[in-house]
Amino acid sequence: MIDHVGLLAWLRRPPAMQTRRFDAAAGGRRWQGTPTFGPINAEVGAAAGPVRRRATYFARNNPWIANGVSALVANIVGPGIQPISKHPDPAVRKALHEAWARWVSSADADGVTDGYGLQALALRTCIEQGECFAQIVATSGGPRVRLLDPEMVPIEETRELGDGRRIVQGIELDAAGQRVAYHVHRARPDIAGSPRDLVRIPSADCCQLYVPLAPGQLRGVSWLAPVLLRLHELDLYEDAQLVRQKVSALFAGFVVDPNGTGGGFDGAAPAPGVLESGLEPGTLKALPPGTDVRFSEPAQVGDSVDFLKLQLRSIAAGLGVPEYLLTGDLSQASYGSLRAALLEFRTRAEQLQHQVLVPQLCRPLWRAVVLHEVFTHRLAAEPTALLDCEWITPSLPWIDPEKDARAAEPLLAAGLTSRRRVVAGFGWDVEEIDREIAADRDRARSLGLAFPFRPTATGGRTDA
Repeated sequence: MIDHVGLLAWLRRPPAMQTRRFDAAAGGRRWQGTPTFGPINAEVGAAAGPVRRRATYFARNNPWIANGVSALVANIVGPGIQPISKHPDPAVRKALHEAWARWVSSADADGVTDGYGLQALALRTCIEQGECFAQIVATSGGPRVRLLDPEMVPIEETRELGDGRRIVQGIELDAAGQRVAYHVHRARPDIAGSPRDLVRIPSADCCQLYVPLAPGQLRGVSWLAPVLLRLHELDLYEDAQLVRQKVSALFAGFVVDPNGTGGGFDGAAPAPGVLESGLEPGTLKALPPGTDVRFSEPAQVGDSVDFLKLQLRSIAAGLGVPEYLLTGDLSQASYGSLRAALLEFRTRAEQLQHQVLVPQLCRPLWRAVVLHEVFTHRLAAEPTALLDCEWITPSLPWIDPEKDARAAEPLLAAGLTSRRRVVAGFGWDVEEIDREIAADRDRARSLGLAFPFRPTATGGRTDA
């Protein structure tokens, strides 16, 4: 039970007598110079530009980050996130899937890739630059998508519109705080001579892909933000180590002449009898009396390798990928450690797929395709029922897929799962798989072929 009387008595005390008992809120010498974080939109607005440019630089030039970003895109999007209609009519489901397949091949308004390629490019832009916008362009052949980088929606565009409406960081909000439009440059700002005026695009025709870090956040920040400073320092450290080893390796040996008449570093001719050529196996050289040769001892790398591994491990943690996906190093990996890392990474990937990509990008595009089919009278059905679908994400293979396939058999036999869920776990549509299996068996029978299609309970095989 809450002691309301005691709480009110404490609140009425003078501020000087209200002692902070949370160490994190205390003052004093130990907290001097500690940075703090302000309101999310103000912080993102001030930092988005520099963070975006630095993150893009490292994603293009740093091999570790380039590998990590590619691993995220490959594991989250892969060959594509596909919709599976949940309409009760099989004929309608088939028509919707065929419409989606037609749209995927011509989805890109710029004609560079297809619909699944747009998913991958949008995610890559979101990882590197913090967000990506997708404009849905209506055409006679169906909706097309044009991806816009964050600079196309100026984050400095903030002003009041009256009646409670306002533009905040390029996003127009109504009096209730709902997004109603995006204000976008007519052409890319980096093109010389291009007009700088803004075009208002309704929110129904534009998607924004970003990972919100706090409630009410309007713009995204690069996923590399937690590791950028560490990346910069690590780059400097690696360059210094590389130059150090290179300079040390340039010196093979030094001739020491006690009389001081030996050749110097300026390329002067050596003293008579001093080594004038490189050493080869079995070479014997005579030196003048009193002359000595001292060989260079290049500086050893020492513990720098362990230090680099520690830094790369922290960068992988900040980026949210297993260390081996960042470095490609499997020398210390085992089956158990790889599986544990994959389990954690798979959980994060599924979270991003179903909480970010699907609601922010995939569903609006599916809606645009379905509504186009309805408006062009290719489908005569209630739009609400047509929009209901589930999304099949790409399969993330395990280390030993045979064991996982065998593990699914007793679950199916006990009725604890369905074939639809098992097949969806592989990234496929169960209805399409069943049609392919039936077609394969019909073709085999028509050609007089017999294959062992399935194992029996005793371990033998039966033909279809």
